[in-house]
Amino acid sequence: MSKKEVGPAPAVTAQPKIIITTKVPGTAAAGTAGQPSVSWQTGLTDCCADTKICLCGGFCPCVLACQLAEQNGECFCLPLLDGSMLALRTGMRARYNIQGSVCSDWVALSFCTACALCQMAREMKHQRAK
Repeated sequence: MSKKEVGPAPAVTAQPKIIITTKVPGTAAAGTAGQPSVSWQTGLTDCCADTKICLCGGFCPCVLACQLAEQNGECFCLPLLDGSMLALRTGMRARYNIQGSVCSDWVALSFCTACALCQMAREMKHQRAK
């Protein structure tokens, strides 16, 4: 048996590209091109639009935050991690194709934490009712 001579391997001229895509189970592809963005169903300061959510957000915001995390399919103790509520709010905006930016989410959560949590809970309630 004879051995075949093999020449040198061709040189690599470009790095491979890694493309990561994620889809939240049970949701449509939100935020895709061609779909107009919508506003939050209620405003940031419309806390009294839902009395139960308002009381929970005002007196026990940590409980409301844990409920929101769980309703979004995350671990209920997610709010214990720094920055997790910002990620949750931004993810919620992306999922439901709501107008805004990470900066506006940060401002809302930094300066009006209870109001932002209540707004998120009202939006989740509205989306689940659809």
